[in-house]
Amino acid sequence: MKNFLLLLVMMFFLLPAALKAESYPLSFVDSGNQQITLNKPPQRVVSLVPSVTEILLRIGAAEVVSGITYHSQLPPESGDKAVVGGFFRPDLERVASLKPDTIFYSSLQQGVVARFGATATLIRLAPRSIAESFAQIALLGRMFHREEQAEEVIAEEQRRLELIAAKIRTIPQQDHLRVMRLMGRDQVMTPGDDSFQQEFIRAAGGIPPTFGKSGTIVPVELSEWQAFNPQVLYGCGNDRTIMSLLEEPGWREVEAVQNRRIYFFPCELTCRAATQSGYFVSWLAARLYRQQFGEPAAFVLPQQVVAEKPLDLDLDYVREAGVVESDIKDFRNRTLVVRLKTPMAVLSTLEGPRSGITTVLNHYFPPPSWGLGHNQGLEALRRETLEVLGLEKEKSAALFTGADIDNLAVARESFKAMEVTALVTAGVSSNAVRMGHDSGAFYEPDQEEKSTPGTINVLLFTNMELSSRAMSRALITATEAKAAALQELDIRSSYSPLVSQATGTGTDNIIVVQGRGYPIDASGGHTKMGELIARAVYKGVQEAIRRQNGLAAQRSIFQRLKERRLDLQQLCRLRAPEQAGALHQRVERILLEPRYSDFIKATLALSDQYEQGLLEETSAFSSWAQSLAAEIAGGGFSVLDQRGLEQLPRMLGLGMAAIFTGAELSAGIPGQ
Repeated sequence: MKNFLLLLVMMFFLLPAALKAESYPLSFVDSGNQQITLNKPPQRVVSLVPSVTEILLRIGAAEVVSGITYHSQLPPESGDKAVVGGFFRPDLERVASLKPDTIFYSSLQQGVVARFGATATLIRLAPRSIAESFAQIALLGRMFHREEQAEEVIAEEQRRLELIAAKIRTIPQQDHLRVMRLMGRDQVMTPGDDSFQQEFIRAAGGIPPTFGKSGTIVPVELSEWQAFNPQVLYGCGNDRTIMSLLEEPGWREVEAVQNRRIYFFPCELTCRAATQSGYFVSWLAARLYRQQFGEPAAFVLPQQVVAEKPLDLDLDYVREAGVVESDIKDFRNRTLVVRLKTPMAVLSTLEGPRSGITTVLNHYFPPPSWGLGHNQGLEALRRETLEVLGLEKEKSAALFTGADIDNLAVARESFKAMEVTALVTAGVSSNAVRMGHDSGAFYEPDQEEKSTPGTINVLLFTNMELSSRAMSRALITATEAKAAALQELDIRSSYSPLVSQATGTGTDNIIVVQGRGYPIDASGGHTKMGELIARAVYKGVQEAIRRQNGLAAQRSIFQRLKERRLDLQQLCRLRAPEQAGALHQRVERILLEPRYSDFIKATLALSDQYEQGLLEETSAFSSWAQSLAAEIAGGGFSVLDQRGLEQLPRMLGLGMAAIFTGAELSAGIPGQ
């Protein structure tokens, strides 16, 4: 670990300086050992590699990116990039239509070199280590004149890695855990010994397996599995297919399975050495050593405020507002703090009615902190947070959130002299529910108090003085507006995504501030105050979700299917095991066409209506699906084949059958 950190420090300080000293033409050797020389910065870039896309957008080079794959996670302001297909089988004709001068590609992508070798600069950047990823971030910074931004990214990730290394040193070597990255579907697999993913484990204080195998992904034999006996397993995303294998004799006896220490993280963190390596290592280490990291003996940094930036609220009774950054339990927290000129009442869904409040806050603690905070309980979390921020408990009304305050949405609505401001944080990727449909697992008499971070949090301010009645009614108005915002974005329940839109998340909270000004006694749906509250909350929730999760109404069909946990690759394997790759490529090509992607989007909407009992007769839709399948097939169509789609809701199954049947016939893939 010491040598590893020394190498990172050297890479950080020496490489950017060397690159900045070099002027164009810029020469370097890429990950494919190709000598690349650029005479000027690329102007039209297609990035077929999500990790490179992530770096380019993070360092502020979004304007040169023309095309991406749908596997790229995009910040909301970059949602206008042309999608050229998926990572494994991008549509090279769509790439060509963008006339790129530079293409970042992977060795897994067949045909790129043959198709574009003579017309574009082809660059492979595939880091095999964290240090190499930092070098490539610095290189891209130099390539696009974003040296300072690249250095800032490297410095932040380096800070996180050094912090975790210092915390790990407080844990005795004999207490370090055996950790395996879990991969595969039909068999257990893991990254090879030379993968950066094994380096992630080491940097987090874990002991990865050493099977003497190299490569991105390698098979694990039962004897190897049992000999290593992992104490912790982790995977990525929502795919739990491999879990059924871990219930089989021989596989289920290892400590990780017996103790249920199997975790899942976002794939963009586990599978990439890009701009969030330090962040993921922090999160993984905190999961591995939750108990130790929560003890003061493991703290490296003083618990204190480290920065503050102002926020203009423009309300007469607000003394000042801003976002405060603090280090708590060694992780960087952010708090929206609104200080009032005089004490007033608030109504909080977390704390109930409060009076004499001079500070209202929404506190974000990041994922590495979640387990640490949950263990201490809500009251202890509140006390510690206020202590670090220097606030009095009796005069402060607080909400807690797992949605980053950096993604705060400020929504204002007005009518004549009346104004409403909603400050909203929101995240819907893992905690969304449909009330009245999904089950709740928390039964309070049987469980100890735990802190629950809010996922959609709203602070409501007006330039009027709300009565107790108006404050109470505002909760209903705001909640209805939040549900409408989620419905119109088609946010899916995390627990029943195939059939249910979400109405909220399981941990939403609101604070309504009394305010000062003209007295208001009504805030329902027929009042102007209610209308303004609803409009502000509606707008704020949608904007906060866009910032936090990158979800907007006009997102791709691939994203919409992913939210329903529909895996196109898996469906292709079920329908055509021997030609799954060819079928997947054909289906992707079809869904890149607006005519067919919009058909599936319409299918999704109709499927929800059918499942809710609002539609009964499906013959007209079935005829539409059959005609579309015949169109895709180009003739020779007889009947929709729903093979492998039986688990889908009826109308969704019909719509997907149209795409798959047409795809198979047009590609010459026989049915079964």
